[in-house]
Amino acid sequence: MTDSVVVYEHPLSPYAQKIKLALREKNVAFEVLIPGFGTPGASATQALAFADISPRQEVPVLVHNGQALFESPVILAYIEETWTAPPLLPSSAAERARVRVLENVMDTQFEANTWGLGEVLIFGRAKDQLATQLIQYAQAQIQTWFDWLVQQLGARHWFNGQEFGYADLCVAPHVNAAARFEILPDSNSTLGQWLARVNKLENVAKTQAEALAAELDPTTMQAALAAGFQREYRDHRLEWMIRAGGLEVVTAGLTAKNIRFNNAFS
Repeated sequence: MTDSVVVYEHPLSPYAQKIKLALREKNVAFEVLIPGFGTPGASATQALAFADISPRQEVPVLVHNGQALFESPVILAYIEETWTAPPLLPSSAAERARVRVLENVMDTQFEANTWGLGEVLIFGRAKDQLATQLIQYAQAQIQTWFDWLVQQLGARHWFNGQEFGYADLCVAPHVNAAARFEILPDSNSTLGQWLARVNKLENVAKTQAEALAAELDPTTMQAALAAGFQREYRDHRLEWMIRAGGLEVVTAGLTAKNIRFNNAFS
């Protein structure tokens, strides 16, 4: 029996990108569906199906032979355990733990900054002085995390070790997300050199091309917000907006009912 593998995603989601990268590295064929987020490629049928399998209404979701999984770290671990060749995690427990720390930091603390830039520059949540403040905060934070990534990379050729693997596919989508907003590591730094290497890899290049082709139009997305489209402000994203000084963005979004929190099963 042939495996049935479906990934619900949006190509710009770094979380979905790492899942596609893992499947591609393991040569697992999969179908891609875009749930109904008011974006090109979505359909009403897909939206209804997605609501049944993802109580958080977030991408990515992996459906393997009828079993649906959400939360990208859970999905990525499942992929590694289900399709064991080639292995993407390092062999030692200490190195695997180091990789999982990288994944967690990128998925939360780093991602909050690129998400915040999207809220300002694409979704138009803030204007004038507040917009400048939020953008500058994100830029400074990303540069700080670039410095941290240089330390984590050290003398390694890849974040995973001697070969591209789990850590690299967790880091690359987020660093490329910063590049969407013209924030890049110094090309002469070890991180900049790693980014140049990683983006030349076939599967990374393919996944990145899909993201670039799906770039959001600010006018369209701001009109969607005005029509009631809701962005999720969960966990690290809400914290980022408040720490950056954007509490009024949150209160305005609550008033307009175009932000949401985790409403699973409510």
